[in-house]
Formats: sequence, structure tokens, C-alpha cells
Amino acid sequence: MDVNLVLRSTRVITPEGTRPASIAVSGGTIAAVLAYDAEVPAGARLEDVGDDVVLPGLVDTHVHVNDPGRTEWEGFWTATRAAAAGGITTLLDMPLNSLPPTTTVDNLRVKQEVARSKAHVDVGFWGGALPDNVKDLRPLHDAGVFGFKCFLSPSGVEEFPELDQERLATSLAEISGFGGLMIVHAEDPHHLAAAPQRSGGAYADFLASRPRDAENTAIENLINQARRLDARVHVLHLSSSDALAPIAAARAEGVKITVESCPHFLTLTAEEIPDGATEFKCCPPIREAVNQDALWQGLADGTIDCIVSDHSPSTADLKTPDFASAWGGISSLQLGLPAIWTEARRRGHTLEDVVRWMSEGPARLAGLTRKGAIEAGRDADFAVLAPDATFTVDPAELQHRNRITAYAGRTLSGVVTSTWLRGERIADHGTLAEPSGRLLERNN
Repeated sequence: MDVNLVLRSTRVITPEGTRPASIAVSGGTIAAVLAYDAEVPAGARLEDVGDDVVLPGLVDTHVHVNDPGRTEWEGFWTATRAAAAGGITTLLDMPLNSLPPTTTVDNLRVKQEVARSKAHVDVGFWGGALPDNVKDLRPLHDAGVFGFKCFLSPSGVEEFPELDQERLATSLAEISGFGGLMIVHAEDPHHLAAAPQRSGGAYADFLASRPRDAENTAIENLINQARRLDARVHVLHLSSSDALAPIAAARAEGVKITVESCPHFLTLTAEEIPDGATEFKCCPPIREAVNQDALWQGLADGTIDCIVSDHSPSTADLKTPDFASAWGGISSLQLGLPAIWTEARRRGHTLEDVVRWMSEGPARLAGLTRKGAIEAGRDADFAVLAPDATFTVDPAELQHRNRITAYAGRTLSGVVTSTWLRGERIADHGTLAEPSGRLLERNN
């Protein structure tokens, strides 16, 4: 292969570990990972990033882009710029909060057409499983969606209703019949209905309205369904550490279940959230510090497979001071890597761990075999990080459309100095290139 780029660093994170290396790139693909001082092939451009760390581009499989239909909340242009600025080179868009939702092939085509010219990073799509669209699941699978999202409790938008246990079983049976994946917002509606519901700005009241039992019961029911139907399932945005033991036990007995958590559950705690600060509202909620410690243990022992953003933005007016009525969602596409690295390092983890959780794990979940690692044959997608540099989060410097963030004013470690997509630099010290992302399909 004709090598056109060599990216060199004293610290390159590969599947074999971190080492000085020169990465040879040909036609957007990693041709070889060479010795640090390897001769640069004739005609190739050398880019030496010194002691900055070269990571595989991050993969975020949980992003609400909301485009088309709610583009005042977010859009492909702004969301993918934020992703690129944060070292993310691939994202998968959730099927809801856009209009139309991704619940038929025709709706998927609408969304793909909107995204095609706006994507700064590679973009794929999840389909949605609704009570009345079982007939659409196989066609969506054949059209290239990466799997199907469902809710077990109300989603917050009327065009994406939840599945009860009977309809969950019907959809799971259909999806498992063609080897698909169901990804699940797991909160039990009966526990939510029984929990105390109070209006106002007290975070403690909001936390009580989304109890751990709602997650724990929904996950136990999901495990039972997956076991009975031999279905492959994935638990979205785990916040209750109580569910880790049942998940680990189910996996040990052969149930095909995986689980993710999110930066906000791993870096923010209920104890620090001021009353009225609804930029911290999400569902399920940010829980107590002791719960967070247990989530980190779940990452360390491998029960939690990956960390993804659940980037779920809204306009500022929807973040009212009343936790009961405010829109629930945290925007963190641009900040996930430094937020996690700051906390991971404090807890004794390494950047290799972060790569496993934020690049390799999500790529494996989605079957993105060309993503998630720096090795020959993969896409030349890289995030270059100055791990010891620090910055204070200024919302004005964020790229997503509505610059609301729960991280405002926090000092984080790890500055993304550049991001590369298939061997082309798409972000350079905060300056973004024109869109060059591709639309991805499952197994393609």
C-alpha cells in the first residue's frame, strides 16, 4: 500500500499496550504500526505529536441528535462538531427525539439524507422498537440499523411509546430471530408510579421519584426475558449499582446481556447537585457517591462494558428550575473523555482502561470491526490527547447547539489537541474542518 501519512508519538495506545510508535496510514486505513524511529516512506507526510498520547478515535453509541424535527435542540452539524472536538470519531444516533423517529425504513432514509452532508464524524443509526412496529424491525435490520431501542417506561415524547412486558417479549422474539440486538431504557413503570412525585427544585425529591428499585426490577425482568428467548440485550445508561450483581450472574450463566454507563453517573454525585440546578437532571438520575464507587468497581471488574455519553440536549427554556417538569438530559459529547480521564486517573486507572471503555467496548457492542483500536486494517481514526493539561469548562467554548452543561466551571484533565478521521485531521486545537464523516450501516 502507498503510505501517505505517518503519525508519530512517544505514547501510542495499541491492543498490545502503550508504546512509542509511528502509525503508517494508507487510503484512510492503518497500514502498519511501526517502530517509533521507522523510516518515513517516500512521499508520506510525517506528523509528530511529541509526547501527546494517540488513542483510537472514541466511539459513542448513545447520542440523541434530534435531527430532523427538533433541530432547535440539536442537529447533525453541531452534534458531530462537538464529537470531533471531544475526540469522538464515530457516533450512533438514537431513534427518538427526532421527527420522524427511526422506526421505519422510510424514516431511516429521511434521517440519513439529513445527516449526509452535515456529519463531521462517521454516523450510524439505531432503530426503534414500538408497540406497533414489529413488522418494521426486520426491514430496518436489513437496511443497516445497528439494533433497536425500546423504553420500558414513558420516553418523554409521545411519538415513541414504551413496551409493556408482553410487547417486549414479542419484539425480542422477532429481533432474536434474525440475530439482532435490543438496547433497553430499563426503568419499571410500576415502581416509578409508586414513587413519591413532588414538584419543585429539591434534587432529593427528584432522586426519590426515580428509585433504584425501578432500574433493578426492570433489569431483572429483562434478564428473564432474554434468558427465555435466547435474545441479545443491552442495558442503557446504568445508574443503579444494585443491578451489577444480577447482570454479572446472568452473564455467567450464558445470558447475552451487556451494559453501559455514562460520564455523568461516574463523575457527578447527588450530594453535590444544588437545588434548582436542572442541568443535572437525567433519567435514570445521578445517584449518591457510594453508588458511584460501586459503578467504578463494575467497570474495573468488567461487568460494565462501555462508557457512552447519552448526549440528550434541549433548549434552555426546557431546563426550568422545577425538577419535575424540566427536560431530562445531559449534554457531554465534547467533555466525556476529559471528564472520565480526570476521575479514572484519580481512582488509579490508566488511559488504556479509558480506551477499553470508550472506544473498544462501544465498537464491539455495535459490531464496528474497523473502529476501536490502533492496528493494521482498522480505520485511521485517532484522538490525540495531552493527558496532563487541564482546562476549566466554559460553556461558550462548546460546540453543541445549546451550550448548557452540568460540567460548567469544573476543572478537567486531558485536552484533545487533534482528532483524525480516516487519516484526515478533522479537529485541531478547537478548529474544525469541513464535514467529511460517512454514514455507516451494520456490518458495512
